[in-house]
Amino acid sequence: MLHFPRWKVVLIALVTVGGLIFVSPNFLSAERASQLPNWLPHQQINLGLDLQGGSHLLLEVEVSAVIRERLESRVADVRGALRKARIGYTGLGIVGDAVSVRIRKDEQVDQALEMLEDLATPLTVTIMGGGGKDIVVERLGENQLILKLTEDAVEQRRRSAVEQSIEIVRRRIDETGTREPTIQRQGDDRILIQLPGVDDPDRIKRLLGKTAKMTFHLVDPSVSPVDAERGRLPPGSQLLYEEGDVEGAPPQPHVVRKRVVVSGDTLVDAQTTFDQGQPVVSFRFDSQGGRKFGEATKNNVGNQLAIILDGKVVSAPVIRAAIMGGNGIISGNFTVQAANDLALLLRAGALPAPLKILEERSVGPDLGADSVRAGKFAAMIGFVAVVVFISFYYGLFGIAANAALLINMTLIGGALSLMQATLTLPGIAGIVLTIGMAVDANVLIFERIREETRSGKTPLAAVEAGYKRALGTIVDANITTLIAAIILFALGSGPVKGFAVTLAIGIVTSLFTAFTLTRLLISTWLRRRRPEMLPI
Repeated sequence: MLHFPRWKVVLIALVTVGGLIFVSPNFLSAERASQLPNWLPHQQINLGLDLQGGSHLLLEVEVSAVIRERLESRVADVRGALRKARIGYTGLGIVGDAVSVRIRKDEQVDQALEMLEDLATPLTVTIMGGGGKDIVVERLGENQLILKLTEDAVEQRRRSAVEQSIEIVRRRIDETGTREPTIQRQGDDRILIQLPGVDDPDRIKRLLGKTAKMTFHLVDPSVSPVDAERGRLPPGSQLLYEEGDVEGAPPQPHVVRKRVVVSGDTLVDAQTTFDQGQPVVSFRFDSQGGRKFGEATKNNVGNQLAIILDGKVVSAPVIRAAIMGGNGIISGNFTVQAANDLALLLRAGALPAPLKILEERSVGPDLGADSVRAGKFAAMIGFVAVVVFISFYYGLFGIAANAALLINMTLIGGALSLMQATLTLPGIAGIVLTIGMAVDANVLIFERIREETRSGKTPLAAVEAGYKRALGTIVDANITTLIAAIILFALGSGPVKGFAVTLAIGIVTSLFTAFTLTRLLISTWLRRRRPEMLPI
């Protein structure tokens, strides 16, 4: 136990020096750390929301909008199926959480019922685990039919909407450059977001508050917007508005066809560019979207094509020529920031449902700085108290343990920097706890050595036996604590994970320093001094 081959000594020295190198950027400002040469580590420990300030948002996915959209698509399916079969109907529309339709002729009710049942599509996964259909058709009265989404279909839509929303939110926030955001599901239909260091939370809310569902529609030239506002709106068209170019100007009405020419789902890229000195957003479709866009522009030269984002007309340019390359430009009264945000939203994709902000909290950087100062003060008091006690109680052996404790703190900081882990206030508590736990292994070893010395063994034999007999107890205790830290990390969230990370790293570094560094210092002293009695 006390013999160290040369390669072990070199390895211990390399680990210690590596910890010093990786922790050193944290003692520089962020600007100076970023200017270090590329061959030197320049990563700093990320501070959590409670230490550097930022925003805390709790969002709710409005799943009802997804269900409503699905029912609207089913209305179109029912209309198409009945018209194709030449079945007369009336009163087709959404009533509550179902699609209702009344068949005019009694003798066609059974035929219509069978046709609507054929519209059902199988579900991949159901609540009960087996197969199932997405709709059920019921007969209400003599000639009224009700089409409802099944419970399994609603649950599948809800789960899919929340999962997709989390992914889109993550993409949008990553595009803003926010470091170490926390984005996780909470409950059935809520999303928890924590954004450390965000200095413009209003912009984040604007980005998350937009569904960013973009579609392209042809403008209906058969009716003027003035007539449409008076209620003379032809079937298959809708009245939408475009914000005025001048601030304070009334919105401009447009009558556009409901049929989608090209959907924004086929967009693969969007970037901010400049056209005649004005910021615009250039976009690019995939092969399928580019083909549809090319055909639409080719067949409608001279007509207007409305670009609609979240139910509002962004612009409605006249198609001058066929656009076959799958590229286009969205122009409007954009500022550079607005164009950048629109490009960001289009790149990240559309949300499947609107997001509602349920809770919003902002942590100021001053409060975070106070927490950092309090954490440093607590760690310093704990470190000094442990150092004084160990030095007083174990003498020269205590000084070796204190040297290992100092290296231990360095290794923890270096590991946090290397892993780019986020340090939170509970994480600082974990470090403070580690300061006390770091000397725990040394205390067990030193007490074993005292017992062996009292039994009459020589100093070298007492130290050898002390390390051997304490090994099992120390490993068992630390593995048990490490398992608890792993469980906390797996099942916890946010600050709890921060505590678990620092605790786990502290356990590993404590074992390293106790059984390698402290043992190397003591064995080197023993072999050089050959004392007759141990100063312990």
